[in-house]
Amino acid sequence: MTKPPPSRDWDKEMAEIDRLMAKGPAPAPSSPTPAARPSGGERPAVRPVPAQPTGGRLGVWARVALGAALVGAMTQWPYASCGLMLYLYLGATAVVGLAGLWGMIASWKRRMPLAHVISIGIALWGALLAGRVIVDRSDYARVPRSWGCTGEQGIP
Repeated sequence: MTKPPPSRDWDKEMAEIDRLMAKGPAPAPSSPTPAARPSGGERPAVRPVPAQPTGGRLGVWARVALGAALVGAMTQWPYASCGLMLYLYLGATAVVGLAGLWGMIASWKRRMPLAHVISIGIALWGALLAGRVIVDRSDYARVPRSWGCTGEQGIP
């Protein structure tokens, strides 16, 4: 059998509550104490997100358009198979890749999915253009090309 709970002196407890209520409300603490912080079940107040500049979305599209223009310009590049023009071509492919990364970062920060996908395509296109040149000159190819020009292999 269980023991009955001990009896409580309700008059004494109510008098204590009346005394605390007569004192008035306690002053609010200047910084939250551990007891005043929300417990595991409660959620803290959400801070408002700062407003983004109005020209930001247009700036992102300008970056993406610049990358797309670079991709289009690479189709007209006078590709040379060796020498200085080859290195300039590789530099231009690096610029295309960086333009794609620049657009990716900007569109990610602004939460613009279409611009982000286009920027990913620009960055991948730059990587593919550079990869084609590098793989042709590596030991992976059956007959690897050289990086330098020998004889008549100059600018076409």
